[in-house]
Amino acid sequence: MNFAGKTAVVTGGSRGIGRAICEELARGGANVVLCYAGRAEAAQETVTACEDLGAKALAVQCNVADEAQVKALMDAAVKEFGRIDILVNNAGVTRDGLVMMMKEADFDAVIDTNLKGTFLCMKAVSRIMMKQRYGRIVNLSSVVGLRGNAGQVNYAASKAGVVGMTKSLAKELATRNVTVNVVAPGFITTDMTDALPEGAREALLSTIPMKRLGAAEEVAQAVAFLASDRAAFITGEILPVAGGFGLPTPLYGSYMSAGAKG
Repeated sequence: MNFAGKTAVVTGGSRGIGRAICEELARGGANVVLCYAGRAEAAQETVTACEDLGAKALAVQCNVADEAQVKALMDAAVKEFGRIDILVNNAGVTRDGLVMMMKEADFDAVIDTNLKGTFLCMKAVSRIMMKQRYGRIVNLSSVVGLRGNAGQVNYAASKAGVVGMTKSLAKELATRNVTVNVVAPGFITTDMTDALPEGAREALLSTIPMKRLGAAEEVAQAVAFLASDRAAFITGEILPVAGGFGLPTPLYGSYMSAGAKG
């Protein structure tokens, strides 16, 4: 993807999927402004990785649930690079637990970061992109937001809300050449999945038709596509990166099994 001359803001860009997104956009030539909540050293590592790819990069500490800090993030990006062409809302947290035991504070923390944070960032950047008559907003949801998951009522609600906001804002900004789309990752290799016991890992893989976990780089490539001019006529859509997780069982599977037995 060619992002030469474009500037991208990536929230939650210090590690994991966020870092992979920053690196993918930097590889295409974008200036990268990443925000981080509290891991300055990890954020600087991402900056260095982007610079090693030939891009200019800047790390800004920001709590995306705080409107004043979000405005300061966007102001810093415009001051440094003159414009914002791409916004990737990746920042997210989890506070898992069964609903009957979930603390209100844990519910609020997830909604504040994942849903309110995405709203505040989109609000702050919308005026900039409308004035430019150009912009690409890519929001990270999750297959959990589409299907639900036991023990993640708060997380599922936040990610489902991101989908609804995306579709609504896509309609508001479409005439200004600003697209708004969702990437919905499935089960991606992380420190958490690496620590799973073998039995739990096998059970997880059994739910994925492709029989493997995804890589952060695969999510980043999907984000880069939706952020590129190749996706100029795509808006308000959801792109799952989930290896087929959540797909209905194909009918031909039953037919093939029956045929094999016959």
